[in-house]
Amino acid sequence: MAVLLREPRDSQWRTRRTEVLFVLALSLGASAVYALVSLIAKLTAPGGLAAQSATLNGSVSERPYLDLTYQLLGVVFGVMPALFAVHLLSRDPGDARATLGLHRPRPVFDLASGAGLAALIGLPGLGLYVVARELGLNANVVPAALPDLWWTVPVLILAAAQNAVLEEIVVVAYLQTRLQQLGACVATTVTTSAVLRGSYHLYQGVGAFVGNVVMGVVFSLWYVRTRRVLPLVIAHTILDVVSFVGYALLREHLSFLR
Repeated sequence: MAVLLREPRDSQWRTRRTEVLFVLALSLGASAVYALVSLIAKLTAPGGLAAQSATLNGSVSERPYLDLTYQLLGVVFGVMPALFAVHLLSRDPGDARATLGLHRPRPVFDLASGAGLAALIGLPGLGLYVVARELGLNANVVPAALPDLWWTVPVLILAAAQNAVLEEIVVVAYLQTRLQQLGACVATTVTTSAVLRGSYHLYQGVGAFVGNVVMGVVFSLWYVRTRRVLPLVIAHTILDVVSFVGYALLREHLSFLR
């Protein structure tokens, strides 16, 4: 009887482990591998890392409405791994919204917490970027390189929201939930989530890796304590909107960041 009880549990463990590997391989795990290759390419290029640039939101076509189409498609398909992760969690017993902390609307708490987390991460993160650039540990990050058109700011806001939904749901909520179900302790889940977050930012440089690992630790510990992912999505959206839109509007006055 003990054997019969153990086999389904082992089978479920293997299934969940494989599921996690596939979800990451189809999303931010793959991004981490590409980011590592990109970092190596920048380190070995003439002038080294400090002479290279990393563009986050670039134009895809010279034709404005075709470019807009590509940008919107990138947003739509970019958020799909997060929706897929929620779908996979919804197949477990219980309510996936409760697992993610979305089952009871708490607008004041979520907005205030998100804004607070954004402030906690944003200003030190900017300082770290400037120091890393001075030390030659980071490429020149160009948050936005879209043409100055009527749709530029809305697209950048959508891109910021897409990044936030993808990263916080997959790397924090989904990954930590599954790792806990696989028997990992809190220290392991937090470390894994944080290192993964840093890894897919390696294309920007070593400074970006360190900064995003720190952000990952803070966000992961927040999720462990509150079990709510929405404040993290709000915080991440605010950070990226300020970065993307702020750079697009004020790029001529931000020479100290280059």
